[in-house]
Amino acid sequence: MDLSLGSEDRAFQDEVRAFLRDNLTSDLRQAGARTGGAFAEVEAGFRWHRILARRGWSATTWPTEHGGPGWSATQRYIFARECTAVDAPRVFNMGVRMVGPVVMKFGTPEQKAKYLPGIASGDIVFCQGYSEPGSGSDLASLKTRADSDGDDYVINGSKIWTTFAQHANHMFCLVRTAQDTKPQEGITFLLIDSMQTPGLTVQPIITLAGDHEVNQVFFDNVRVPKANRIGPENAGWTVAKYLLEFERGGDAYTPNLYARLEDVRRIAREERADDSGRLIDTPDFAERLALAEIEIQALEMIELQVLSDLSRGRNPGAVSSAMKIRGSETLQKLDGLGVEALAYYATPFEPDARSLGWNEPTVTPDHGITAMPLYLNNRASTIYAGSNEIQRNIIAKAMLGL
Repeated sequence: MDLSLGSEDRAFQDEVRAFLRDNLTSDLRQAGARTGGAFAEVEAGFRWHRILARRGWSATTWPTEHGGPGWSATQRYIFARECTAVDAPRVFNMGVRMVGPVVMKFGTPEQKAKYLPGIASGDIVFCQGYSEPGSGSDLASLKTRADSDGDDYVINGSKIWTTFAQHANHMFCLVRTAQDTKPQEGITFLLIDSMQTPGLTVQPIITLAGDHEVNQVFFDNVRVPKANRIGPENAGWTVAKYLLEFERGGDAYTPNLYARLEDVRRIAREERADDSGRLIDTPDFAERLALAEIEIQALEMIELQVLSDLSRGRNPGAVSSAMKIRGSETLQKLDGLGVEALAYYATPFEPDARSLGWNEPTVTPDHGITAMPLYLNNRASTIYAGSNEIQRNIIAKAMLGL
């Protein structure tokens, strides 16, 4: 495999670097650098999304006919690497990354015209209504009901771990529309057009890192038009599986992993080892950092192949499960190294220090302010989007024929 960039790709890389230099302000860069969770501080993330949208770069995986830039897999990868290298904010992109491709494949022309432009511009912000109390990895057991009533469905139940539901204005949701059938055959995929819909309530869940990223959402006779259904009634499991392929493998993992590797190196260059030398110079720690980098490079080879397949219109399929496993477990390994390197400076609880514009003194040194929050937040990375145990079952069935 030839990994060198051709002249066109190098020119594109220069274009991206120039754009970032001209548009990524110091406060946006600070928000990106101090991200201790899945996404950057919400104001910064939304602002960066709008800046990207004005350039036509907010929906990097979308074809031009739906408002995307029509980039190749290589261009998308270059863009991701360049953004992470300069601490561009991580955008809350469930609309772009997940529900957008679903609308393109299963939506009606009216639904495409209604949702896709707003998703790309950042005006429509989707959160995900999948998991429920008691229905996480076994998603087919979900119990939130949608009963038919004329032109509407009436929804009752609850969803949990709903990321950024407090900031979203739309939700894509799996609901049960048939009871006396095989569980997978009684699920329907719906779009909810307002998080202010009567009967819909969002309750916060505060994480161990002190962040309000996830929520529980309650439905009490929430009415949703049947025109908001994606695909046929009771065919939502097919739609959901298609979406999960993009959730698990639609974006590049390794740009973020390389950025995390550099974060740990930066900490290890500043912190001292037991012999008072730099931690980065101790053979044991340096060896573990090198092993982590080798794992990232191995994942990168898989990732580039998947991105190439996506650029040809092929779904990643079960390979996305392998990427999800390796990406999440390598991320947790890096998080552990970061906390170990920071030692007792990892323990102060200072969530406000990661907010946009914060400039007060901190106990934790600036180079380690996100180490413990990332460690705590990313413990969930082997659970969300389907636990890694479930991913191994998918690989065993789909790839190994077991």
